[in-house]
Amino acid sequence: MPFPSWCAGSGGASIADSRTEACRITGLILTTRRTVNGNTQITGELSVDVYDYTYGSADLPNWIHQIGVAPWTGWGDAVNSTVTGTFSVAGDCVTDGVSSFPVQSLSPMNNVSRVGEAGARTTATAVNAIGYCTTTWSLSVLPTGYPVARASSAMNEMSCDNAIGANLNRPARVGCVVPWYPAEVIYSMSRYPSLATHVDLAQSSGLPGGTLFDPLNRNVNDADINQNRNLACGDAPSIAGKSCDEYPLATTYQGLAFGGTRRTFTGCNINAPTGVTGPTGVSACMITATENSAQGALMAAFYYDYRVLGGDPYRVGIGS
Repeated sequence: MPFPSWCAGSGGASIADSRTEACRITGLILTTRRTVNGNTQITGELSVDVYDYTYGSADLPNWIHQIGVAPWTGWGDAVNSTVTGTFSVAGDCVTDGVSSFPVQSLSPMNNVSRVGEAGARTTATAVNAIGYCTTTWSLSVLPTGYPVARASSAMNEMSCDNAIGANLNRPARVGCVVPWYPAEVIYSMSRYPSLATHVDLAQSSGLPGGTLFDPLNRNVNDADINQNRNLACGDAPSIAGKSCDEYPLATTYQGLAFGGTRRTFTGCNINAPTGVTGPTGVSACMITATENSAQGALMAAFYYDYRVLGGDPYRVGIGS
């Protein structure tokens, strides 16, 4: 698999484009030196970009770590170098299959990656197990006529588990994801108009959960969830065909059990202030009861599909 274009935005830090893939670009400089009659001189330099790309599946217990070494400028003896690598793992995992990084020349300096690829497999397969793993490529760069230079590049972005459980007739299974990436659940405006409208209004007023940089975090503690619901909707009126919806969801760490005050919007039939803005607190609104009920099934399927465990971030988007 080629390195994805979005990896170019890494800036030296690990970034992700989905719940199942992460990437990082770092730089290395190879410097060659010779000492003659006690006088040491630099005889060459080679600058390379190192691409680390790891990708897996929410339905599989294994994943891939690719590495690419791309030379882009240099001079002197350092340019005449080769690169190869060996793969290792540490943590709740083992190597999976054969790693491959054959000896490859770093000339010409064309910014084309010299690629290695290897797999890892989680050992966190018992029911309720959650595992973490670091995968490392150890690089050996050999300038012709000089000692070998070594460097390493590690990724620990994947977490694997058998803790998410089943979803209706879909069985529990082991899978691996990037746990810090906020996947997005979509509330359809056409299918769930009152639910989606309320969430859209709540986010527009400043409440979190709509962006990568301001996500919600799943809470699986029953006492917290019940307190969130009671504070948001415990005094909701009885209206035929409607029930109380709270946003952020009661199943998050952004609920009223963790601070803030309740607010609402005109027409929501909730006794709370309107016109309130800002990132703290919770909005409550009476919405169509069938849509509110459907939200539970929608969220359960979302958690299953993306392996969103307790504490994991996620986003809520509004779709057509």
